[in-house]
Amino acid sequence: MSFVNYNTKEVNCKIVYYGPGLGGKTTNIQYVYQKTSGDNKGKMITLNTENERTLFFDFLPLELGEVRGFKTRFHLYTVPGQVFYEASRKLILRGVDGIVFVADSQVERMEANIESLRGLEKNLEEQGYDISTIPLVFQWNKRDLPNAVSVEDLKEKLNKWDAPEFDGIAVSGNGVFETLKSISKLVLMNLKGGLN
Repeated sequence: MSFVNYNTKEVNCKIVYYGPGLGGKTTNIQYVYQKTSGDNKGKMITLNTENERTLFFDFLPLELGEVRGFKTRFHLYTVPGQVFYEASRKLILRGVDGIVFVADSQVERMEANIESLRGLEKNLEEQGYDISTIPLVFQWNKRDLPNAVSVEDLKEKLNKWDAPEFDGIAVSGNGVFETLKSISKLVLMNLKGGLN
């Protein structure tokens, strides 16, 4: 899971943004990248194949402090949303420390949300993870759209673990940093628990 670099005195944690295609995963990460100061972030890396795109970058949040004298560096990844990229999704989930599930609030996307969440559970299970014990946060994205289903409906159909959840409008940044801060804190709490 977390990788400790003793030379730089950093703990590296991997957070994966997961969810259906075009739900807002990439928009979340791009917004965080744009708003993070240059000294605290690495380069944005985009892996493009013919039809898929995966984004990655790392950053060092100053306000979250240290773990046993080590700074914490977070590596943020998106997975390709389309179902036929299952192999890429599995690969990106390897070594994950926390997951942000970005759900598309549009009524016609509910099935895609459910299917993506099932895929997440299955992919985690195949790698020995239990979704009920891994740090997990939900973002109900696209709350500004007129065809958005109720938060209660999203929670009932998707959040059976009662994980933290946030309304989001990723294109304008609403809920983006609240979601990130929540998953970061959960990952750090989990990490500190494992260091005892």
